[in-house]
Amino acid sequence: MSRKTSYICPVDRLDNDIKYVPGVGEARAKLLDRELGIRTLGDMLRHYPFRYIDRTRIYRIAEITDAAGLAYVQLRARVMGVAYAGEGRRRRFTVSVQDATGTAELVWFQGIKWIEKRIEKGREYLIFGRPGFYRGMLSMAHPELETVEQALSRKPESGMQGIYPSTEKLSNQLGTKGMYQIVCKLWPLVRDGIEDPLAESFRARYGLLPLREAYYNIHFPQSQELLRQAQYRLKFDELLGVQLNIQARRTARLTRQDGFLFPKVGEAFNTFYREQLPFPLTGAQKRVIREIRQDTVTGFQMNRLLQGDVGSGKTLVALMSMLLAVDNGFQACMMAPTEILARQHLATIRRMLGPMAVRVAILTGASKTAERREALEGIASGEVQLLIGTHALIEDRVQFANLGLVVIDEQHRFGVEQRARLWTKNARPPHILVMTATPIPRTLAMTLYGDLDVSVIDELPPGRHPIRTFHYTDAARLKLFGFMRQQICQGRQVYVVYPLIKESEAMDYKDLTDGYEAISRDFPLPEYVTAICHGKMKPADKEESMRQFKEGEAQILVATSVIEVGVDVPNATVMVIESAERFGLSQLHQLRGRVGRGAEQSYCILMSGEKLSREARARLDAMCETNDGFRLAELDLKLRGAGDINGTQQSGMAFDLKIANPTADVQILTLTREAAGELLADDPQLSRPEHRGLEVLRRRYAGRDEIDFSRIS
Repeated sequence: MSRKTSYICPVDRLDNDIKYVPGVGEARAKLLDRELGIRTLGDMLRHYPFRYIDRTRIYRIAEITDAAGLAYVQLRARVMGVAYAGEGRRRRFTVSVQDATGTAELVWFQGIKWIEKRIEKGREYLIFGRPGFYRGMLSMAHPELETVEQALSRKPESGMQGIYPSTEKLSNQLGTKGMYQIVCKLWPLVRDGIEDPLAESFRARYGLLPLREAYYNIHFPQSQELLRQAQYRLKFDELLGVQLNIQARRTARLTRQDGFLFPKVGEAFNTFYREQLPFPLTGAQKRVIREIRQDTVTGFQMNRLLQGDVGSGKTLVALMSMLLAVDNGFQACMMAPTEILARQHLATIRRMLGPMAVRVAILTGASKTAERREALEGIASGEVQLLIGTHALIEDRVQFANLGLVVIDEQHRFGVEQRARLWTKNARPPHILVMTATPIPRTLAMTLYGDLDVSVIDELPPGRHPIRTFHYTDAARLKLFGFMRQQICQGRQVYVVYPLIKESEAMDYKDLTDGYEAISRDFPLPEYVTAICHGKMKPADKEESMRQFKEGEAQILVATSVIEVGVDVPNATVMVIESAERFGLSQLHQLRGRVGRGAEQSYCILMSGEKLSREARARLDAMCETNDGFRLAELDLKLRGAGDINGTQQSGMAFDLKIANPTADVQILTLTREAAGELLADDPQLSRPEHRGLEVLRRRYAGRDEIDFSRIS
């Protein structure tokens, strides 16, 4: 067998190792795997370009100006000279090139030995890279070079070259052109092995390109229209695969009938409702409690998402749900993302229960020995009925006697695997209630939480005033200080939040340390106390600062966004957010929700610099216009995309979407939801021969590690 035959893998399988693509090999294969998770030919085929460059266009040097705003350019120029500068790590290699309209400089800081051997003075090259300007001259760092003769002999698949998602380390090794060349060499190996999961009649119904044509035109667009059709087809496949999973899991859950029954509304619930209710329930709270009550008498496992804006009363609804579990002989637990929030929930729940004979315990990573022993022994024996905690609840040594209900607060802050561990605490799955104060637009919920029943608390408790929000620049800082002093003189408290702990040379934003010193200087009266809180403090110091503020010993709390959740100080009426343009809308809304928790009028002051991008101004204007978290969430998705709705893409999204965006592609999402419903109604197991490809598609988007995410949010 020849070397060439043994090197190239069979063409009918996409799961062959990427190292078999000519020019990749072992070293590059390991790099692609480590940096991008690309292991197989199929992985590379589904690594789509995010932008395209017309490689048929050659610019003249004089055409490229700073004002043109070009991301990449291609030049045809002659090498006039080379030079070296610096030593050691600072050493650089520069090449002066010229065309009929001007001169440019090419510079390399790495790979100098490799590039200097390939540069020939007086020779003409095709040069491709990012344009920059240094001392008024066009400059390109680490551009791609090939001789004009090489360029003319090369037959590209398409005049449009894809720019692929990459990393800094990978870019240094391969570059833009290197990734493109791998795909060019990959295509002949895979094109005859691409099977279309969708039947021709199905494709015709939805106007979809055949899959092979879609793959070819996403990597090598033959026209703008074919590129659009290719993108549409590949987005459709991704969202259809997700919807097939979501709807199949929902159907399976609703046929198992293995959920615990809570048929009784007993002494604990009724006593709390009659004697301990801190304020009358809103209509929305009553509606949600009825929905939860209905879930727990059907025989199916409850799997419900509770959305409610900051301060809407989700904790009260969760407590009353847990009391339903207690009345029916079950235990309940609530998992919170931070120690501060868990202890706040403990204090709130104990205060609400008052003298009631319901035993509550807490378990966190910082629990002292006695507290930990009480919690572990109590839940194992069944004496502890309600357990509040953090990630510590998922430890193996935490064994419940009879866990019937799990409440997960601020669920997006937990990874899906962490949430899954709670589900395994029983032989039979407990009822699940996941809560979030981050409003999730319906379009995104269809993808992330399509198997969950959704409840929304869309009313604030009586007596709460809408928070008034204003945007000021640094020119109004004295006015701000005067307002803060006025509020403090009236007995109120103030938050001041900064995006950074220490000053960064790369970003011209206010930092917490300077801010703390400035506020301490501007509020010199002895009766004013300023506390400080950030994530890098020792836990004990952080707790002490929080205690001072909660108990009114400190009038001002200077903090980072560590206080986004977990602080409930009804007396705090002012939230000042410094460098507000640095925060996303969802985070700004969360921070604003730290005030407005009492009966007094509250305020949110957004401070920023004078120069703002259009997007930043849109965010700050939206904050001033509305307190509606759902409207803000929709706008946030339009501005930032779906990837960051949960803080990080990996924290909540179980499905590996390469090209589809649930918000931007809402029309496709709706179509695939309808299509998946019809397909599963006709063939629930997708077992018919014509649906074999659909089952392959479903498995591809089954979720990371095959965990049944639908059962745990």
